[in-house]
Amino acid sequence: MDLPGPPAVGAALRARAGHPAFGYPVAEPADRVLVAQWYRRRHGVEVDPEWVILLPVAPGTAVRLLVEATRPLPGPAVFVTPEWGGFARVCGAAGVATRELPLLPTGDPETAFRLPLEEVAASRPGLVLLSSPHNPTGRLWSAREIRALARAAAPGLLISDEVHGDLRHPDAGAPHPVAVAVTDGAPNVVTLNSVGKTFNVSGVPSCFALVPDRALREQLTAVLAGFGLWEGGLLGAVVQRAALAEGGPWLDGLLEHLVAARELAVAALGGAVLARPRASYLLWLDGSGLGTREELLTQRHVELADGSDFGAAGSGCLRLNFALPMDRLRTALTRLTCESAA
Repeated sequence: MDLPGPPAVGAALRARAGHPAFGYPVAEPADRVLVAQWYRRRHGVEVDPEWVILLPVAPGTAVRLLVEATRPLPGPAVFVTPEWGGFARVCGAAGVATRELPLLPTGDPETAFRLPLEEVAASRPGLVLLSSPHNPTGRLWSAREIRALARAAAPGLLISDEVHGDLRHPDAGAPHPVAVAVTDGAPNVVTLNSVGKTFNVSGVPSCFALVPDRALREQLTAVLAGFGLWEGGLLGAVVQRAALAEGGPWLDGLLEHLVAARELAVAALGGAVLARPRASYLLWLDGSGLGTREELLTQRHVELADGSDFGAAGSGCLRLNFALPMDRLRTALTRLTCESAA
């Protein structure tokens, strides 16, 4: 986001910088409780603090650690596209066989796609990777869809990447389906989350995994040790504590801004909008009337993400980030719409 983060985070970092020692960190049981309390306050669900593993890495790296923790995979790593391209890159770097399944268009911008559940089950996956809410469309998957996907993935593992989950829009009309909660702690389901996207602090890597299965928690901890890592993290823990303990009111204000920005962008781009987001700050667009990413960047000086980065199903599409100050967003939309109209 091109927006300032919560003052509480900066204050906590300044206070920690005043300490004379920067030694090894230790994961605090209270930090696990803080995560559970956040889920209770923000999402109305119960998360057992014992499920929480505090990771000193970015969420994409956490995906790689989970891939390593589940080797040897009994089947391919499956993801539905368009989808965040990091899943394919991580699995490719790990040498894991992958299978890309296209999402099924609904023709309705309110839902955009549905999950290909039968195709997922038929692929007999070792892993299923899903961004929830969906990146790039901002779609909220329903609890029913998440439960069905977990069944289709079984006995393979469903990794639900929920780094945009706290950015559910106030007018979404449905709660964010925290995967480990809506599946009642199913042993083949993991939720990944981070304060990075929510509070615009991704430059200080940290995240947490919610892992109901004890054996998988032990294996993930062993994989961490094998990479010379340990739970917690010095500055990451400071940021996470401040964000979860004090960032709620700031987040409420941010979400009001994102809804206003969403409405502005949707109204300006009209028929190019392929999905009306209910979470996060991403707008999935038909690029046919706007131009390519390169044309927009070089001719109109507006940078959008190329849809092909989200798999073959994203070809010809673009992704707009609308987490901007309103004046900057208006400038970008004016450049996009005036040039395309001409």
